[in-house]
Amino acid sequence: MCASSRQAMTILRFLLSLFFVIAGAMHFLSPQAYMQIMPPFLPSPLFLIYLSGVCEIAGGIGVLLPRSRRIAGYGLIALLIAVFPANIYMAVNHLGVSGTPLPDWLLWLRLPLQAVLILWVWVCAIKSPTIRRAKTHTLKT
Repeated sequence: MCASSRQAMTILRFLLSLFFVIAGAMHFLSPQAYMQIMPPFLPSPLFLIYLSGVCEIAGGIGVLLPRSRRIAGYGLIALLIAVFPANIYMAVNHLGVSGTPLPDWLLWLRLPLQAVLILWVWVCAIKSPTIRRAKTHTLKT
């Protein structure tokens, strides 16, 4: 990977991290906003909101650290898949955010946006090559 590609990947990773850390923090700062979009069939909604917030923060930090990057990426992808039913519930039931109505087209746009987020995580945390130290071999004489 050339220097400019590495720099671009570092920026993308930082933005990805920032996105998930802020999103995760919002679960604690404004849990009532998430309560409104929780499908009623899910048990313990407040616990699930806090749990997903912790996972988003941990995953966001994890993608910055080379040793945890890949597992953090898989965790974030699993989380994005797990919260997908809430996005469907939100769109089908015309639910806004924090009581603010959103246009239907925006609610439905959130669904394919999950795929974009999954791709972003995949590229930055799983697919991207990691810098590995070259092994040195000694020749026997």
